[in-house]
Amino acid sequence: MLLKRQDQSGLTGAQDWAAVCAEAATVAPANAAAFFRDRFDWVSVGQGKAFATGYYEPEIAGSRTPQPGYIPIYKVPADLIRCTRADGQTGRGRIDETGTCALYYTRAEIEDGILAGKGLEIAWAADPVDLFFLEIQGSGRVRFPDGSVMRLGYADQNGREYVAIGRLLRERGILPPGGASMQAIKDWMRANPDQGKALMRENLSYIFFRELTGPGPLGALNVPVSPRATVAADPKFVPLGAPVFLALDRPEAYGFWIAQDTGGAIKGANRFDTFWGQGRGDAGCGRNVRERRGADPGAEGHRECRARSTLKNPSSGLG
Repeated sequence: MLLKRQDQSGLTGAQDWAAVCAEAATVAPANAAAFFRDRFDWVSVGQGKAFATGYYEPEIAGSRTPQPGYIPIYKVPADLIRCTRADGQTGRGRIDETGTCALYYTRAEIEDGILAGKGLEIAWAADPVDLFFLEIQGSGRVRFPDGSVMRLGYADQNGREYVAIGRLLRERGILPPGGASMQAIKDWMRANPDQGKALMRENLSYIFFRELTGPGPLGALNVPVSPRATVAADPKFVPLGAPVFLALDRPEAYGFWIAQDTGGAIKGANRFDTFWGQGRGDAGCGRNVRERRGADPGAEGHRECRARSTLKNPSSGLG
């Protein structure tokens, strides 16, 4: 099912798309770039340098049944709701024993078993570090011992603050500036398991998943995202579904993309996140990346592409 979303950018209306979308259905794939170039009026939605990162669909080892040392992957609990707390703020939370809206459980409370035995387990992960980074990506795959695979998608979040552990490691001098890549963080956490566990718990945010049965992870439009085609953008500046052209100083992400996703760190006219498919990431912007939902630029040692300062970037095509 395609989600209908109100365009927050103010750049387009439904009537703007009808004719060009009908024409698009007749365009041969080989002529797609020329179609977007020639049949759209290109609008510069931000001045200055664009900031583009990459995300991918990771794969981790797991089991369909509990195993010694494995940790649960949870679906959304029924008591996770939106409510208004005593301080007047409305957001994700739960109703406590007194009937009062309270903050939802932290990562530490969940990992310590507050949700255990409630039938919320989708699967079990072999490695807590891998599961932590699966949460950071927001979607991924779990490969079971028999070779079968379960695809997981983001379902909800506990409403607690996201803390970028890569930034913490840099600020504390544990990893050098520019050295907090995803693999470097994983290596440090596995070499220091107690400190690594404590570090993960400083990120109070916890992601709940759902099993997906379609061809790929779902984006903000509730349709599968496509490798080297989908880009996450800020819908306040770029309408979801719009073609986007990124003119960058690295070739990997240079060219046409479609705005099909959003992200907690993807804020502003010049901020984009390109999707690179399944695995450990692809070349360039698709390697060593960071969270799409709730992270901040600089988290977890992502690779980045920046636009040339002499170009007006980015541009969103409007029919």
